[in-house]
Amino acid sequence: MHRRNIRLRREYLYRKSLEGKERLLYEKKRKIKEALEEGKPIPTELRNEEAALRKEIDLEDENTAVPRSTIDDEYANATEKDPKILLTTSRNPSAPLTQFVKELKIVFPNAQRMNRGGQVISEIIETCRAHDFTDVILVHEHRGVPDGIIISHLPFGPTAYFGLLNVVTRHDIKDKKSIGTMPEAYPHLIFDKFSTKLGERTVNILKHLFPVPKPDTKRIITFANQSDYISFRHHIYEKHGGPKSIELKEVGPRFELRLYQTQRLKLILWRRVEVRKDHTLLSS
Repeated sequence: MHRRNIRLRREYLYRKSLEGKERLLYEKKRKIKEALEEGKPIPTELRNEEAALRKEIDLEDENTAVPRSTIDDEYANATEKDPKILLTTSRNPSAPLTQFVKELKIVFPNAQRMNRGGQVISEIIETCRAHDFTDVILVHEHRGVPDGIIISHLPFGPTAYFGLLNVVTRHDIKDKKSIGTMPEAYPHLIFDKFSTKLGERTVNILKHLFPVPKPDTKRIITFANQSDYISFRHHIYEKHGGPKSIELKEVGPRFELRLYQTQRLKLILWRRVEVRKDHTLLSS
């Protein structure tokens, strides 16, 4: 296990070093492009490299012109297998939090719930790595009310911190007649109003918690952004006769998420690599 950690650490640092070199090369090419477009002389420090750089510029397209970041590789292999999620809570969870996590276990396909006990985060991460989990979800509470959820993607992040508001479990939904049975089929996903770079990154984090559904699945999960509050809704639909006679049933739970920050964490070390508090809007 220790040797694997060392190998993963070296691999990550090597990719980071390549990212810096690519960024430097990109800046050199950008300066040459600007000089040619504006009819200005090539900068003195780039004249020895001009011929080689211009050859590379001629061979570039829209996809290769912009340098890749380690962010682009976070979910590069995510589609090769279905996500495998570990769900756990803060220590000594209350009955409402335990009930909420039980419902989340069915919301996220292939999720497994674990009693936290006395385990620390580093032990949980090591357990997940040893058993090939792709994500860890940790749910917090304050005085018996769920108030926070942390989603960490293994092994290199990202980790997203969400505030949790207005949690309503299945049994607390007022219109109990409309509640259907809790399905376990892979759901279709709907994301509404995530138009900015931060919004796209948030969608990337959330959508990779779910496997690809079958076309005839009647289960729908919606993440709707309004003023940076993400409303989560869970429905199934039934057809009665023609295509226009469709009945939509909420199966719960329902809640709102508010993104507090994202971190690019090297989880094999459980230490911070980069922190960014995201006060930017999710939608324009």
